Amino acid sequence: MTARHHVDRARVLRESLRRLSPLAHLRNPVMAVTWLGAAFTSLLWLAALAGQGGEPPAFVGQIALWLWFTVWFAGLAEAVAEGRGRAHAEHLRAARSTLTAERIGELRADAPAETVDAGALAPGDLVLVRAGGVIPADGEAVAGLASVDESAVTGESAPVIRGAGGDRSAVTGGTRVLSDHLIIRVTAAPGEGFIDRMIALVEGASRQKTPNEVALTILLAAMTLVLLLAVVTILPFAACVGGRMGGTGTVGLATLVALLVCLIPTTIGGLLPAIGIAGIDRLHRANVIARSGRAVEAAGDVGVLLLDKTGTITLGNRQAAAFIPAPGVGERELAEAAQLASLADDTPEGRSIVVLAKERFDLRCEAPAGAVVVPFTATARMSGLDAGARRLRKGATVAVAAWLTDQGSGLPAAVIAAAEEAARAGATPLVVAEGGRALGIVVLKDIIKGGIRERFAELRRMGITTVMITGDNPQTAAAIAAEAGVDDFRAQVTPEDKLRIIREFQAGGRLVAMAGDGTNDAPALAQADVAVAMHAGTQAAKEAGNLVDLDSNPTKLIEIVRIGKQLLMTRGALTTFSLTNDVAKYFVIIPAALAGVLPALGGFNPLGLQSPHSAILAAVIVNALLIPLLIPLAMRGVAWRPAPAGTVLAHNLLVYGVGGLIAPFPLIWGVDRFIASCGLA
Repeated sequence: MTARHHVDRARVLRESLRRLSPLAHLRNPVMAVTWLGAAFTSLLWLAALAGQGGEPPAFVGQIALWLWFTVWFAGLAEAVAEGRGRAHAEHLRAARSTLTAERIGELRADAPAETVDAGALAPGDLVLVRAGGVIPADGEAVAGLASVDESAVTGESAPVIRGAGGDRSAVTGGTRVLSDHLIIRVTAAPGEGFIDRMIALVEGASRQKTPNEVALTILLAAMTLVLLLAVVTILPFAACVGGRMGGTGTVGLATLVALLVCLIPTTIGGLLPAIGIAGIDRLHRANVIARSGRAVEAAGDVGVLLLDKTGTITLGNRQAAAFIPAPGVGERELAEAAQLASLADDTPEGRSIVVLAKERFDLRCEAPAGAVVVPFTATARMSGLDAGARRLRKGATVAVAAWLTDQGSGLPAAVIAAAEEAARAGATPLVVAEGGRALGIVVLKDIIKGGIRERFAELRRMGITTVMITGDNPQTAAAIAAEAGVDDFRAQVTPEDKLRIIREFQAGGRLVAMAGDGTNDAPALAQADVAVAMHAGTQAAKEAGNLVDLDSNPTKLIEIVRIGKQLLMTRGALTTFSLTNDVAKYFVIIPAALAGVLPALGGFNPLGLQSPHSAILAAVIVNALLIPLLIPLAMRGVAWRPAPAGTVLAHNLLVYGVGGLIAPFPLIWGVDRFIASCGLA
């Protein structure tokens, strides 16, 4: 799903035309008033054609036409945003087909199976899926271990391993088992599976207005009501004052409607739904499924990020970082012995020692003929190689010390001191010995992910506190936290501690985000304001989270915060632009609309517009065109840069506030000149 799916432009056009219906704007007071204005001026145009009314039919007709364009452009913005999600949904539907399932009654692969339609499965049913079969419903693997193709859901072509137990047991209906078999306990009823919910979400069918959207809608509705009352009072004002001031005492109804539509915040009113949908769509393009727009907005307001050390800040496994030889031993000699002793060590740490020796000294050792390898075991805590007279061992300090004691020697003080110093720095020392002699230590370190320190610095500039949580001891945790550049850390953390830490930050008024994948993470995910569950994790974690990362990448949490902030910035910037460009239009349309009532206003024409009618028509046209001109920005989002909230606010006020104040003037001047040259007013 990282690919861009084809948007059906014809369908987008049809949807935008369908939104010309008044029912489509019932929840948007600004556009509802604009729709009523368009309908009313259409009736005025018909009356003008019949010789009734004091305004020219051509003028009234053009006002009506451009008001309908304004309504259509608002519908087009929303249809374009939803079109992206619909294209995504069609891709997901392709993953669903009419499936059958082998339902079994016992937890064993050779149990008698009943072939049933996938739609007949109920939560709790056991299903056997063999190699080549499609998983018929969401569930948990309760037996077996298999390679699964999840490209229909995640877009990632590489298969993943799913099996019973642990945090990789959740499976999704519509994915395919490539090898072996799985026995799955169904957890979702028909029509309520992960793909079904994803389709509903990306199509916007279940999208509800977020609290911020509701608040902004109320504000825009209040502004519209105030401006409506102000415009309505112009009629009695014109009748009472116009004659005394040397004017006609009348204002055309079409002119009043044009004045109202230009004064109310139609630009943000038309773009507001599209901005919210586009924000969720940007998450989908990052392979994150949002269960609600509220979660996306909360990500933009997050004040604390809780990050697991392993797999998020570090690469996941400790790797060899240095060779520290004992006195009288060369580093190359130590590296060669460590590499030979690690040939039988299949752990990630053992393989990293072989790689480091190759990189550092270009050593490519092979076990001598007849050599006996000593494999690494959790009990012995050592690995090694016996080749003739050579006996090599590598392992934990205590284990190798005991082995050396059996050889009639012990660890030199220098080696013990080097091992203790490495441990104090948060690393893991492994002692290498040959025969009865200690050669030195190999230092294993948690490898910090590339670029993670810079990303934490960006978050800090935004005022977000990063907290590393780990089960390591405080000494090791402190060393890694300092290297990674996090603001704080919590060591020796249990699942219960995660929940307590989240509540502590929330009690201080901070919004907290965290990522998790295990059943033991579910309580903390349910408590967090922004909870990112890994798709590869358990069903309990996915149910507790309000966001699901299909790539199962814990560092995606940082990207989610960026997208959330970009959504809030986009809405704020376009609201600022809309309100300030309305102020600019006041200086154009009010003098033109009231020139007949107050002749003195006719002299206020700093742009040198051709006539009151051309000025009014130009303002209405620019008011309409601003919506489609800003659709790309609403879809793409305002450019995001890490900075404190005050700096971002000042920048947006300068760019979009001052820009919104200035932009309408040259546009209106240009449209006015075009109207005059074509004789349209």
